[in-house]
Amino acid sequence: MDYKQKLNELLLVTAKQSASDLHIAVGRRPTIRVDSVLIPLAKESVLGKEDAEGLVGAMLTETQMKVLAEKRQIDFSYNFEDKARFRVNVYFQREFVAAALRLIPAEIRTIEELSLAPVLHDFARMNQGFILIVGPAGHGKSTTLAAVLDEVNHTRNDHIITIEDPIEYIFSQDRAIVSQREVGNDTHSFADGLRAILRQDPDVIMVGEMRDPETIATAMTAAETGHLVFSTLHTNSASQTIDRIIDSFPPNQQGQVISQLASTLVATVSQRLIPRVGGGRVPAMEIMLVNPAIRNLIRERKIYQVDLVIETSAQEGMLSLNRSLASLVKRKEISMEQAEAYSLNPSELRMLLERA
Repeated sequence: MDYKQKLNELLLVTAKQSASDLHIAVGRRPTIRVDSVLIPLAKESVLGKEDAEGLVGAMLTETQMKVLAEKRQIDFSYNFEDKARFRVNVYFQREFVAAALRLIPAEIRTIEELSLAPVLHDFARMNQGFILIVGPAGHGKSTTLAAVLDEVNHTRNDHIITIEDPIEYIFSQDRAIVSQREVGNDTHSFADGLRAILRQDPDVIMVGEMRDPETIATAMTAAETGHLVFSTLHTNSASQTIDRIIDSFPPNQQGQVISQLASTLVATVSQRLIPRVGGGRVPAMEIMLVNPAIRNLIRERKIYQVDLVIETSAQEGMLSLNRSLASLVKRKEISMEQAEAYSLNPSELRMLLERA
């Protein structure tokens, strides 16, 4: 079998079916994910060990092969004939090689095209602060971040520097200079890249993921020193995000971290992509805009009260996840069953809809 040709066929099917992911694993047919549902490709054969190794090998360079053999997993981006890009994770399971490929659309969509909250335009106009896009894996954090950064790119004469693992969306430079650095190729780690970044004259910084305390601390320091810093975390809400950041540090450092976070954090956006009635997915969002009340709650470590401030501050542009879900149900964009499945407090959601 010509594995390069077969891989290209599978990638083409993934793109044509508007799938978000392609999975390659021994003992299964190649499988795509469409609107959160895994669908085996019925026309394809069940993959054996040699087939999986051949398909994966068609994507890897010799250097990447060595990294995979040593670390037993590897992240990288893969260009498919200039038609699409994929974020790829190759790993071993039961000593067989497997791969998960996430489709990255070639075109960066706007905030409106993604049906995101209009308040995100404000983030693209800010000059300083720390903004976090959070949520589970596969729910569009990178896509939302790319939309905001591309608005900066088209509207401001700034230097944007990104540190990513791997690079996902490729920005076409417009009014801004956009420097995209990939962990492994352009810098050894997120922390290394961030340590050097302040010597590269940035205005806007994007850190693909905050994986360790050093990266978090350096990102907050960059925001403190007059930069606009964006990043992501795998958390479910604003309050959980604040707790996660503080708890990443040992107790003797938490006082300083709380002080820094209270002074630098300007917003968090927590998002879910919900299956839409009739097909596709639509975002539901929790938006926290850090006001004096929230700064005080962070300083006093009364994070459990943050949800109440979000719920009662709609006039400031804040939005609770349940209100976002309830609005989508009322507009008949999502079903009640889906809303309850994604809600962190289904009983409160039902009360909101009964009062409507």
